[in-house]
Amino acid sequence: MSRSRCSRIAHPIVVAVLAGALAACAVAPPRTDDPLQNFNRKMFAFNQFADKVAIRPAAVAYTKVTGPKGRVLISNFFANLRTPVTIVNEVLQGRPEPALQSTGRFVINSTVGFLGFFDPASDMKLTAHPTDFGVTLAHWGLPEGPYLVLPLVGPTTLRDVWRLPVDSYFDPLGWYSREHDFKWHAQYLPSVLYLMTLRASALPIDSMLNSSYDPYAFMRDAYRQHRLYQIYYGNPPMSAIEELQGTSPDENQDADIDQLLQQQQQYEKTHGINTNKAAPAPAGSAPPPASASSAAMPMPAAPSSAAIPAPASSINPPPASSSD
Repeated sequence: MSRSRCSRIAHPIVVAVLAGALAACAVAPPRTDDPLQNFNRKMFAFNQFADKVAIRPAAVAYTKVTGPKGRVLISNFFANLRTPVTIVNEVLQGRPEPALQSTGRFVINSTVGFLGFFDPASDMKLTAHPTDFGVTLAHWGLPEGPYLVLPLVGPTTLRDVWRLPVDSYFDPLGWYSREHDFKWHAQYLPSVLYLMTLRASALPIDSMLNSSYDPYAFMRDAYRQHRLYQIYYGNPPMSAIEELQGTSPDENQDADIDQLLQQQQQYEKTHGINTNKAAPAPAGSAPPPASASSAAMPMPAAPSSAAIPAPASSINPPPASSSD
């Protein structure tokens, strides 16, 4: 396996670990920018339950059936298939050079790479840089809006939620499900398989979420930090990081962790937020794949093309790990 391929496989896990470490170590003052927290925590608990009883077991079974090499090939295929979403958004963002590079990747991997199952474009230094309509809206100055957790979709924001219907319009998976009507809704099977690749890629990170002080807050902060890096194409200014965390350099240096935790608990108590009921994460929970975007992978109960995320991610699925 080439060095660039190994790097791509490790990237989603590394991103999630770093985001989690940042959320755990950079302790900020109590968050007052989550006005929908009561609703969000209920949806988060629902998603965790759905993940525990159905989604995670299906993802575990998927990993056993496909095997490491099979998951890499399947993830490559879906990453390539969703490249048109990236190309369209790069054009909308006014970034012609990345759009041309993504187009080159799509052409090469769709032909020489046998429909995208292989990734010769990365070996040719045409790196992937997936983006989505949420990033496009941020690029043109639309505010983030409140953090939002949707049932069976997971973490998003009032701005990012628009990527679901818009990106689905340019997504070949969305087009396929709209244009076909098979018995037992079989037209959604490719989308379900895509979602399984996303959830399976997040399995190694489950223990990190389970061991966090407040899984809901961990997920929220990790998601927002990850989106910040996507919006700034991997290089956010320090001012944006401080604004997201609600801190200044002096506050970070003077902050007392125990005091901040007490302030957080007091804030939640004052606003009627019971973390003891909603926060504990059942085995099988996972933070959003670095690409992808969800607390519970978005498996629509009544499948519709609009419900298929562009996530988290989003975003193209992260290549599967090369080991179980």
